[in-house]
Amino acid sequence: MSVFPAPVHRLLEGFLLWKGEFFLSMANEKLLYSHERRKYSMITLADIIKARGVLNSIIHKTGLMTDNLLDETTGNRIFLKMENLQRTGSFKVRGAYNRIANLTDAEKGKGVIAASAGNHAQGVALAAKAYGISATIVMPRYAPLSKIKATRQLGANVILEGEVYDDSFEAALKIQQETRATFIHPFDDPLVIAGQGTIGLEILEDLPDVEVVVVPIGGGGLISGVAAAIKQSNPAIKVVGVQTRNVPSMFESMDQQKIVTVHGSATIADGIAVKTPGQLTFDMVQQYVDEIVTVDEDEISSAILFLLEKVKTVSEGAGAASVAAVFNKLSHYQNKKIAVVVSGGNIDVNILSRIVDQGLVKSGRKVYLDTIIPDKPGHLWKLLQLISSTGVNILTINHKRDKRDVLIGFAQVEVEIETADEEHIYTVKKLLEKNNYCTQLC
Repeated sequence: MSVFPAPVHRLLEGFLLWKGEFFLSMANEKLLYSHERRKYSMITLADIIKARGVLNSIIHKTGLMTDNLLDETTGNRIFLKMENLQRTGSFKVRGAYNRIANLTDAEKGKGVIAASAGNHAQGVALAAKAYGISATIVMPRYAPLSKIKATRQLGANVILEGEVYDDSFEAALKIQQETRATFIHPFDDPLVIAGQGTIGLEILEDLPDVEVVVVPIGGGGLISGVAAAIKQSNPAIKVVGVQTRNVPSMFESMDQQKIVTVHGSATIADGIAVKTPGQLTFDMVQQYVDEIVTVDEDEISSAILFLLEKVKTVSEGAGAASVAAVFNKLSHYQNKKIAVVVSGGNIDVNILSRIVDQGLVKSGRKVYLDTIIPDKPGHLWKLLQLISSTGVNILTINHKRDKRDVLIGFAQVEVEIETADEEHIYTVKKLLEKNNYCTQLC
């Protein structure tokens, strides 16, 4: 029996009933929100298989390439997943096309906008062209000229804004607010991630007994998709991410267990120079990726040169980062079957030329030799004859009389020579010193 009078009892009963329904409603709403967020953040194997159906007639199923020297050097069996041979020269077309294919008619009517350092730009431009919709791409001012030109050739309106991707991203969001075009995120989007995940399906089909998969990381879309496909198929397979040491945003975020922004410094791996990872990709990397390593500029340059000279394939810096990691950071894996994603091949020819020159110098196959000779007839010929006797190839000769530290009656000679290795350089230097030439090598 209630201690309250009947009217008060009914009022209190009504209040408690309302309170119970209110909190039940709030709990249900919270559960619904939690369910929706989980549904959004969890890209399933079914999502990736569905994306593959969308992409089947659009993308190339790129192959796995092997190289004996890679195997011998690393102590593993290495299989290169050649996404540098993909349409538009990069894996990015997979995610971009899958996202645009799923737009509503109303969204297609308003067009799309994206921010990109180059490869996502081309993927969005290609997909937009296929669907007959307008595309605006904001790219960093210092994006490789080849990527800017290729994006424009695919029909996109290109706007150059900012120093790096993150600056372009901010500019693109402002434009999107004005135009109401659909923003196609380069990595932090479930449909984009599902598209990239089709690479994982192809690796599993072509190499079912793969033990380790190595993937470059920028914002994290590629590794999130590949890792989801791999781990949901076989959790025993290790997934390793690779970042440039100059912009290690995901590496630092994982180390601190929260998303952090890393401003970093310039890198030849422009395709993975992302200062802040995505929330969705950060969550997925936490869930699926076993470890992340970083590689420096010299290691990336050497990997580009190796792929060009030994594997006969062109890779950009971001694409070669995974190969650099296999050479330099993954010695704890031995006798494993390792699939390595070469994510793109869109490198500016001028940058490639510099990388080749630098690589030849570092490997002892090219050297610049400085010496002083009397400025009299026959002395230059005598020097060149002596150098040639060692079997080197003389590439250029620079002869100067007017340098401040060169005495009257003498001339400085710089000779660019092609050599076999460091030992060959040593042979040239010793011969010149034996003949009383004071030389500097650089």
